[in-house]
Amino acid sequence: MLSDRTLKLLKRLDEAKRLIDEHRPLSRSVLERLHEQMVLEWTYNSNAIEGNTLTIKETKLALQDGITVRNKPLKDYLEAINHKNAIDFVEELASQKTKITERNIREIHSLVLKDIDKDYAGIYRDINVRISGSKHTPPEHFQVKELMRTFAKKRLSTKEHAVVEAALAHFELVSIHPFVDGNGRTARLLMNLVLIKKGFFPAVILKNDRLKYYDVLERGHSGDIDDFVFFIGRSLERTVYLYFEAIPKIKANFITLKQASEISTYSVDYLNIMARRGTIPAFKLKRNWVVSKEAFLKYVKSKK
Repeated sequence: MLSDRTLKLLKRLDEAKRLIDEHRPLSRSVLERLHEQMVLEWTYNSNAIEGNTLTIKETKLALQDGITVRNKPLKDYLEAINHKNAIDFVEELASQKTKITERNIREIHSLVLKDIDKDYAGIYRDINVRISGSKHTPPEHFQVKELMRTFAKKRLSTKEHAVVEAALAHFELVSIHPFVDGNGRTARLLMNLVLIKKGFFPAVILKNDRLKYYDVLERGHSGDIDDFVFFIGRSLERTVYLYFEAIPKIKANFITLKQASEISTYSVDYLNIMARRGTIPAFKLKRNWVVSKEAFLKYVKSKK
C-alpha cells in the first residue's frame, strides 16, 4: 500500500510529464545537451555509490575524450566506459516494442563488468554472498536461476505506474542479488530501462544520497517498500526539473512561492506546507519550490 505522500508525488510526476510532452518535439540542441548531462551524471553517481574514485570532471574526460587519469585505477576508468556503453544498450532496448527479458538483464550486467571480471560478467553467481551493512541475506546461489526467471516474468512490464514498477524492479533485483558483483549498477540501469520504456526519464540516485538510499533499501527488506518508491520518485523528479529548466516556455510559466504569496492571501510559509503536502501543484526546482502561475490562480479561484 502506497502512502498519500507517494501517491501525490506520482500525480505530480504525471503532471510534469504531461507538461513536457506538450512541448515536444524538443530541439536537437536541447536534447543533445540534456542527454549528455544525464549520461555523465548517471555514470558518475552510479559508479561513485559503489566506490569508484573518479570525480565528475574525470568521468567527463573519460567518457567524452577517452582520457585516463594519472594515479587512478584502470578499473575506475573501465567502469566509466562500461557504464556509458550499458546506457547506450538500455536506450536501444527502450526504443524497441519487445518486453524486457531475463537475457536483457544479463546482457546489461555483462556490459557493466566487461574487461573487469571476465569470469562473472553476465553470469549468475555460483557462490553465496552477503550484502555489507545489511541485515538482508540473499537467497542461496542454487535458487538464483529460478528466482530470476520468475522475476523477469512477473515483475517486468506490469500495469503498475512506471515509477512503482521501476522501483520494485530495482528492489527485487538487488534482493535476489543474482551476480557476484555489479548488482547495484545493474539494478539502477534496469530501473531506468523501465522508466524510459514507459515514456519517463532516467532517475539518477546521487552519490550524496547514498546513505539515505541504503536506508530506504533496508526498510524495504523489513517490509516497508513505500519509502523506497518515494525515494526513487524524488530522484526522478530531479530529472524532470532539468527538463523544465531547458524548456523556456515551461520555465516562464512557473513562479516562486514568494511570488505566489504576493498574488494571493497565503503566506510563503503556508504555501511551503501546501507544496510539501501536494495541496498545490508545486515542484521543487533545485532548493526552491515553484508553481505554475496558471494552475495556482485556478486553485485560488476554486477556494473562493
